[in-house]
Amino acid sequence: QVQLVESGGGLVQAGGSLRLSCAASGSIFSINTMGWYRQPPGKQRELVAVITSGGSTTYADSVKGRFTISRDHAKNTVHLQMNSLIPEDTAVYYCNTYARTRALGSWSNYWGQGTQVTVSS
Repeated sequence: QVQLVESGGGLVQAGGSLRLSCAASGSIFSINTMGWYRQPPGKQRELVAVITSGGSTTYADSVKGRFTISRDHAKNTVHLQMNSLIPEDTAVYYCNTYARTRALGSWSNYWGQGTQVTVSS
């Protein structure tokens, strides 16, 4: 199994910054993508940003130019630098990875427990 542990959430004023981190551990053979999703209050979970093993990134339109995703392959970690935060960024942020635990095993999605980000106006 693969475990994901997030850190770095909290309360910040509009215009401020936060940095989220996520560390993957467990029986990891290979990781493909790592990314962040969020679930605002009363809404569905949505993609924030994802980064592939080759370093390609994808961002939601709502965070382009404000958020930056990065990855440390050696440590199996992913980070999300969030700048110019707005109240609409308030959500539970979930770390995600697409990984496999054996050389010929199947690829699976794994999720962290989530970390709360609250942006006050």
